[in-house]
Amino acid sequence: MAKTKITTPCKTTCPITRTAELLSDTWTILIMRALTEGPKRFNELDRWLEGISTRTLTRKLQTLKKEGMLTRSPEGVYTLTDKGKGIRIIEAAMIRYSQKYLS
Repeated sequence: MAKTKITTPCKTTCPITRTAELLSDTWTILIMRALTEGPKRFNELDRWLEGISTRTLTRKLQTLKKEGMLTRSPEGVYTLTDKGKGIRIIEAAMIRYSQKYLS
């Protein structure tokens, strides 16, 4: 019996891969979660995300801003863009999954 070769779609075209790469680490998804509750300043995010280093938070915010997921006002307030607000769908699905299978 011949083995079936499994091919993986190109990383640049697979929508699951692209989304997973953007949101794959814990801090990124938690930053987005914090901002779904409303705009926050850097220090508010730092307090909300217990245990994150200042350097990591700065880098993650820069990446999310570059990706168009959030904006930073001149006053230093971070807010989700419409693109960033789309994370709520993923967040809700993760909550449902966790409640159903990980409780």
